Amino acid sequence: MGSELYDTVTGEVLWGLAHPQWLAKAWLTRDGLAPLRLTPEEQAGEYGRIQPRRLLRTPVWIPFVRGIEPYHKLTRAIEETVAHPDAVLPFPYDWRLPVEVNARLLAAEARRHLERWRGHPAHTAARRRALDEREGRLVFVAHSMGGLVTHAALTLGFDDDLAADTRGVMTLGTPFRGSVVAANILNAAQGAPLPLPHRRLAALAAAMPGVHDLLPRFVCLEEGAGARRLTPSDVGALGGDEELAKVSGEFFARHELPHHRPVAGVHQDTVQSLRLENGEVLASEYCFRTHRDGELRRDENGVALRFGTRGDGTVHRDSASPGGGAVPIALQHGALASGGAARHAVVDFLLEEEDLGPDQADEGLGLTVPDYVTPEAPWSLRITGTDDPSGIDCTVASVDGPVRRRVRPYAEDGDVLTADVELPEAGLYRITVEADRLPSPLTQLVFAGPDGTRAAER
Repeated sequence: MGSELYDTVTGEVLWGLAHPQWLAKAWLTRDGLAPLRLTPEEQAGEYGRIQPRRLLRTPVWIPFVRGIEPYHKLTRAIEETVAHPDAVLPFPYDWRLPVEVNARLLAAEARRHLERWRGHPAHTAARRRALDEREGRLVFVAHSMGGLVTHAALTLGFDDDLAADTRGVMTLGTPFRGSVVAANILNAAQGAPLPLPHRRLAALAAAMPGVHDLLPRFVCLEEGAGARRLTPSDVGALGGDEELAKVSGEFFARHELPHHRPVAGVHQDTVQSLRLENGEVLASEYCFRTHRDGELRRDENGVALRFGTRGDGTVHRDSASPGGGAVPIALQHGALASGGAARHAVVDFLLEEEDLGPDQADEGLGLTVPDYVTPEAPWSLRITGTDDPSGIDCTVASVDGPVRRRVRPYAEDGDVLTADVELPEAGLYRITVEADRLPSPLTQLVFAGPDGTRAAER
């Protein structure tokens, strides 16, 4: 969801504005998200009504995922590292559509870009500095779903030479094996009453192939003493589309990504498994693992063992690094591509001749905030990984307003700090945690809006 989308008929931006009035219209009015719903023509494969204009330039907020930071810091760091800014091609895409559709577009655009760059005057100069004066090759840097699009572009045969012309791929928080958060999104309209934004997102997501492409494809559904993978009928029961789930499951039985270095967010509380009770998803922050033969790892009583691997708040670590060897960085999913540590990892990757860059230190703190809050109502955030508030600087600031205040975390039982917060008005806010031990600040976006009852009346 990191690309700005606009309506080609009206010219109106449908996704990608951070202004509180736009957020309130999108999430808290009856038809605020209606333009993003796939039409029957789009479901039949006729695309073009909505187009991606550019990568996000402002933060956006999404229930369950919470927030996605813009990409301009990362793209600027890449442009300053490569031989010439023309060597960089941002690739926005319509994330509502199937991964395969966007992958085909990416493969064609990557080929055109490589040919243009090899004819660029700066390419000739850069070859003199390259190993064996080799021609330029492609490097893909992708965040979240973008890694799935890149994987498909390189492995589905749209361009048989594209993988050979690729020096490497770095993915940031890509759910290669899916995310339980996608099941939460599809299930938001079921079960106990939830704030209106969740219901709006569920209604929108149920017909989106792109959301079904994000469903977990690992053993995650807890049943009795065991666990299994989701089936299309399970997806239908939790609020999704059985046919879209079936198509997505068949699509992802693919090859490994070539020359791959994943970056995985760590230390953040992340749902990794679920139970289905009367159509309601009950998600948990532990996962199940199998032996090499595919059998569940069990204890002496035959009960499936639980593993708390955490992740980036949206994608757990095992999913972001299916083959292991990930660069672990203690950041939330939405900030993973904008944090300083991730930018350093990408720059190191770009500067390597052959081997990929070293792993970052696997230590840090976690930040957990509510999904949705109400102005003038108290709530709490949690900082995990420490019980010492000294040296921790925690601030809350409106994204586009004057509100900025420091909150003081205090110790609770266990390795956790808590800070009490109350926001003065509706809007989008950024929580920032800084500490000497962190290579980059932890950040998370939170949206303050009317409570579910008042919003439902609009």
